[in-house]
Amino acid sequence: AFKAAVLIQQWYRRHVARLEMRRRCTWRIFQSIEYACEQDQIKLHNFFSYLMEHFTPSSSKERDFISRMFVSGESFKEAELEKYCDYESMEVPDSYTGPRLSFPLLPDHATALLEAFKQKQQLHARYVLNLLHETRKHLKQLPNISHVSTCYSEEVTVCGDLHGQLDDLFLIFYKNGLPSPSKSYVFNGDFVDRGKQSLEILIVLFTFLLIYPKEVHLNRGNHEDHMVNLRYGTCAGLIAMPRVHGKKILKMIQNVFCWLPLATLIDQKVLVIHGGISDTTDLDMLEKIQRNKFISVLRGKKRKESNRNVEIQELNGESKAEADPAENEAAPSISPQPRPAQAPSMANRLEFSRWVRQTVQEQIEWCRRLVDISESEEEELTYSSVVSMTDSDGPCWTRQEEWKQILDILWSDPMPQEGCRVNTVRGGGCYFGPDVTGKILEKYNLQFLIRSHECKQEGYEFCHNRKVLTIFSASNYYEIGSNRGAYVKLGPDLVPHFVQFQANKTAHTLTMTQRQGFPVALISRVEESAFRALREKLFAHTSALISAFKAYDKDNTGRITLNNWAMAVESVLHLGLPWRMLRPQLARSTADGMLEYKSWLDDLAMEQRSQEHIQSSLLEVIYRNRSNLETIFRIIDRDHSGLISFEEFHQTWKLFSSHMNIALTDDSINDLVRSIDFNKDGNIDFNEFLEAFRLVKQSQ
Repeated sequence: AFKAAVLIQQWYRRHVARLEMRRRCTWRIFQSIEYACEQDQIKLHNFFSYLMEHFTPSSSKERDFISRMFVSGESFKEAELEKYCDYESMEVPDSYTGPRLSFPLLPDHATALLEAFKQKQQLHARYVLNLLHETRKHLKQLPNISHVSTCYSEEVTVCGDLHGQLDDLFLIFYKNGLPSPSKSYVFNGDFVDRGKQSLEILIVLFTFLLIYPKEVHLNRGNHEDHMVNLRYGTCAGLIAMPRVHGKKILKMIQNVFCWLPLATLIDQKVLVIHGGISDTTDLDMLEKIQRNKFISVLRGKKRKESNRNVEIQELNGESKAEADPAENEAAPSISPQPRPAQAPSMANRLEFSRWVRQTVQEQIEWCRRLVDISESEEEELTYSSVVSMTDSDGPCWTRQEEWKQILDILWSDPMPQEGCRVNTVRGGGCYFGPDVTGKILEKYNLQFLIRSHECKQEGYEFCHNRKVLTIFSASNYYEIGSNRGAYVKLGPDLVPHFVQFQANKTAHTLTMTQRQGFPVALISRVEESAFRALREKLFAHTSALISAFKAYDKDNTGRITLNNWAMAVESVLHLGLPWRMLRPQLARSTADGMLEYKSWLDDLAMEQRSQEHIQSSLLEVIYRNRSNLETIFRIIDRDHSGLISFEEFHQTWKLFSSHMNIALTDDSINDLVRSIDFNKDGNIDFNEFLEAFRLVKQSQ
């Protein structure tokens, strides 16, 4: 009996260990693919930034269009933005049966909204714009670092990423209670993207923020960023609204995002930030930065900084060639200080007055560019600007230093090793070690950090000797059953208490018999989803994989060793996965331990073709570039209507033709756009956009 018990125990432990290994491998696959997508976004952004820096517009109209492609949130002054997003002129039809808002908001309004969203109802565009307008006014008065005290409430609840998953927010409120004077919440960024209900989450959070401004606190995350939203289509629900309304709402959301606070301090002892820290993190600098300047932290300020340096050199009597001859050819040309035209005769007082006004205006514009002040930025009396004015004798930071501070706290991740290094996996921010954490905690007299930004299987995770806590509130993030969500509650003693949850409708409907085998079945389901995504990734790089395999197959036998297969796959995909361990799930080997890579790639192509009835070589290109094509489509589609107008296409193609040194006439571009508009409705939808690439590939 004793031997039997030991045998059963060994079998069970081995079974659990195998399940855990499968779970960890599945997790690595999901996470590697997610971070690779973030790298692609930054590469695509850098490409467009390069185009913009080297494109010379032929008219002011082209210049305005190209500048608005990436800075649409910055292109309005304060008064212009309010006029553009004039919600008062919108009429709510009598047929509208959804919730109605009146300001100032009351708790009943929040309850009505929650019930409406549970019934899949939408809030009318007039109320959405009104809510965004009031939220923006409130956020502008907040400091960069919010301060929360447990003295005024029983506890503070900190929630991590929600990523557009409204069911998770509903579950948190169900378990923990709605925000109230006795229940404070800190939502730590990444409210949007990936999930399908980003707009609804923003509406709910902004509503509670206005009802309980002292109890609800919102931090900015790396996804509250105009450039990131372009890739993930943050508010896809806007397409259901009238085109002009959706455009206005998106414009306001972009502007609200840049006013979100950057961090929260609980009892001056717990720092809550979205991503992390670096060895250069300076909370004093973060407190004084004008955060609204950074609508996107992905969009660097190199061009403006270089322009500013050159103009300062010219002011000091130096030419650019003398200052830095090596960069003379690479840098874009800079307009020198304007020289006033010859003054007209004093006899004609009207002409002379005109000349004086024009000359003064030109000098003012040049000085604005010199000090890096955008014409569209109006000086406003906000908390940040007041802090800057009261500390005018303090240190002066460059725009690049300020940008680096925000980039690090939004994009960084902890690592077990000592030190601080560039986060090459995500493509932004840094990796910080326990020594960096210790120095920051000691410098600012903190007990520990709370951050989000990373999906964790249990919804939370401690690291750095329990000095860094990661909290993630989007359950089933990669697939149903892939992870739990969690939130953390802090009382006056600042001891964290965790609540885990899983908004899984599938699990609730299982019978008791099914529940007993649920972990194994669930892992198998999640595992299959991960390997399906990985096989799509492999298929998308078929051509590159063939070249890598042939480098090991010198005799052109069509066979390589398993070790060479693993090295070749990693050299192409750069995902950092344990390929030899994953190989049995991806490819079959022969009896002598070799892998026939040609037949394996044929099997991959057959699997994808069974889902998409398209030529395999073409399908490979579409799989590899679909996310980039979607992002490019959204960039061209400036009003985010889901359609590209002929004018939008025309102006963007001028940008591409300039980069490719192809001389295209206006008539040629017009012929091109008409040929893509297959249904001749005067616009290009995404399917027509993809079809154009399919036809080009086939002709090649």
